[in-house]
Amino acid sequence: MISRRELLRRLGVGAAVSPFLANLPSLARASAAGPKQRLVIVFSPDGTVRENFWSPAPGPFALPAGADPATPVAGLRPILAPLAPFQDRLMTIKGVANKIRGDGDGHMRGIGCLLTGVELFPGNIQGGSDTPAGWSSGPSIDQEIARFLQSRPDTTTRFGTLEFGVLVPDRADTWTRMVYAGPNRPVAPIDDPYQMFARLYGRLNDRESVQSVLDELHEDFARLSAALPAEDRRILEEHAGLVRDFERELAGHHEAFAHPVPELEPGILEQNDQMPKLSRMQIDLLVAALAADFTRVATLQYTNSVGQPHMKWLGIEEGQHDLSHEPNSNGEAQEKLTKINTWYAGEVAHLATRLAATPEPGGDGSMLDHTTILWTNELGEGNSHTREDIPWVLIGGGLGFASGRALEFPSVPHNRLLLTLAHAFGHTGLDRFGNPDFCGDGPLSLS
Repeated sequence: MISRRELLRRLGVGAAVSPFLANLPSLARASAAGPKQRLVIVFSPDGTVRENFWSPAPGPFALPAGADPATPVAGLRPILAPLAPFQDRLMTIKGVANKIRGDGDGHMRGIGCLLTGVELFPGNIQGGSDTPAGWSSGPSIDQEIARFLQSRPDTTTRFGTLEFGVLVPDRADTWTRMVYAGPNRPVAPIDDPYQMFARLYGRLNDRESVQSVLDELHEDFARLSAALPAEDRRILEEHAGLVRDFERELAGHHEAFAHPVPELEPGILEQNDQMPKLSRMQIDLLVAALAADFTRVATLQYTNSVGQPHMKWLGIEEGQHDLSHEPNSNGEAQEKLTKINTWYAGEVAHLATRLAATPEPGGDGSMLDHTTILWTNELGEGNSHTREDIPWVLIGGGLGFASGRALEFPSVPHNRLLLTLAHAFGHTGLDRFGNPDFCGDGPLSLS
């Protein structure tokens, strides 16, 4: 089996085409690990509306015989209605709680401990009347899984992880970071599509004139394509098509995506009204990156803990965080929060739709069959700041979980769910993650 480097040398083409070769079957690494597995963790802030999110009881999301697959079932509440087309590949997990205590307010420990499962360091970031705190004292599970995959020749990728963002404030504090490479090592998401495109394809042009990265590779692509088998040519052309389409999007929206430093709270972020478009652009880039096998682990972070987007496109003028602090007896606020969370569910559904519509490169089925999306939140409910009953929604077949059902694990530490994710990737030597006091019973059984 010829290597990518050797193929480039033999054909006399430049290394600039290398990013387009990672997922070609004839150049793939010999693998005894079986099909690819991928994980995408999606974050949205400020809790949910319990009665409109959780199924009334655990059990299957069953449909009557002959029903339209897109019809929401009795067990699927209004917020999750956009995910109805995927209910056979959907799982909700109720009861899994963030039990990490220590320094920091509820939001800080919510997002800072969400993927790390360990306490925040003492620090000088003040949240409300709680004890000040700093960064997390351990790595996040996405980074742990990526380190495991990168340590094996058959699963190593160009990027260990990719961190996407949508309207994440351009400031570094505990409320804006959920990914950690290690203790005191927060990882900032990239929420500018131009910057992410440049990271993936190694080039950023003037925003006023976005020139295709493919233009200068025309001759190299022709030479390369002629030397590849038919299946590789098809995948190469699909990847190039995705890049070309995205470049057209960037060129058509260069003014909309200029990225000034967002204002601190309170107030409306300057890019607030661009949130829907930015979300779809980042999802398109994320799908392209997974299809190209640039990475197998990614995160997509919407705003931040204490997130305050004003979703005027939904007819909502108030900020999300302000609404989340209204009492449950405020029916108007609950209705608006339901609309907001349903919008996030719709973006997750769009990601799932894109993956389901993309054939698995060099494999069977769709990319969704080999990808698990985990959508979660830093709180179970905004006004109480509870970290009990945190929303956990999983879509897709990447990790082999038995889907199509609502599960309950009453008051179980979320460290055990983080371990479950790692074990599903084959990282079974990991028997503790985060605070070991909350790992005693090991991974959850989701089979």
